[in-house]
Order: sequence, then structure tokens, then C-alpha cells
Amino acid sequence: MNPKIFVGIAVATLVAILGGILLTGPTIVIPTGDSTGTQNNPEAKAIQIELDNLSIERVSERTATINIAFKISNPNSRAVIVQTMDYQLFETNYSDSEQISGGEIGSRPTGMVEFASNYYTLLGENSIILKETIELKGSENTSELWTVLQDDNQSWRVSGTVFYNLSSMTSGQENELYFEFTK
Repeated sequence: MNPKIFVGIAVATLVAILGGILLTGPTIVIPTGDSTGTQNNPEAKAIQIELDNLSIERVSERTATINIAFKISNPNSRAVIVQTMDYQLFETNYSDSEQISGGEIGSRPTGMVEFASNYYTLLGENSIILKETIELKGSENTSELWTVLQDDNQSWRVSGTVFYNLSSMTSGQENELYFEFTK
């Protein structure tokens, strides 16, 4: 008998098993104000986010370096996948409506599952700190902002959205958590 047949059968069996696991993985539903949950989908709590750090590292004539860190906590007993966090940074003494910086920490899969995605698995009843360093470039148009950044009296507002799943990348629902902090 040809050994290629046995290898082909083994590969097909493994693909079928992995496909079954991915398609029928566990799901957890976050309750909304009007739902009560079901026995098949245990209720889960929404993740929590805090502004852990927002500080100016240095300011020169042409650049400013700002460190920002967020603490994301999972109050559930099961793991949560934090795909991405979008945020906007405002210095409210300079302008309450003009964003001075912003960004995205992590990445969201597009189309098929990406194996090299930059997402974070947050184990049950644990937390993670997501940090980013922001480099601002100065110009003649931002002299007022530079004056505010060199002062010790900054007033910050940070807003954004965290996108996460409570089960796996391929099953369950995607959840969003909007946040806004002032400091």
C-alpha cells in the first residue's frame, strides 16, 4: 500500500478536528441592559480600563516625548482577547477640540484570521498594561502648544475605544468599550 494515502488521511483528519474546534469554540455573552443571558451562554462582565500613566518625558525646541499607559483588567474567570485600542489625546489648556495625538495599540484581523496579528490575550481575573511613547514634532504653528507642554500645569483628556472578544478570534461576539479620562 502507498504511504502517501496514510499521510493524506492523517492530514485530512487533523484539518477536520482543528476546523471543528475553531467553528464550535466556547462563547460568552456580555449582558446588555435588556438581556438576561441563557444557560448555554454564561454571562460575562465587561473589561475595565484605567489611565495608568500620562507624563511628559522631555520637551525640546523641536520635539516633545509623551508617555501614555493604559491598564486593562479582565474581571471574568475566562480569557479575553484584546484586539485593539484606539485613543485620542487632547491637551485642554491648548484646545479642547484639537487632537494633539492619537494612535492604535494592537491590530484587528481583516478577512481571514491573521496568525501574525498584534493582539493581547488577557487571562481571567488579570490585568495588562499597554504603553506607547508619543513623539510630537514642533513647528512655528504650534508655539502655543509648546508653551503649554513646558509648563507644569497640563490638563489632559484621553478618549477612545477598546475592541475585544470574550472567547476566540473566530467565534463569539466582538465587543467595544468606550472610555474617556481627564487628568
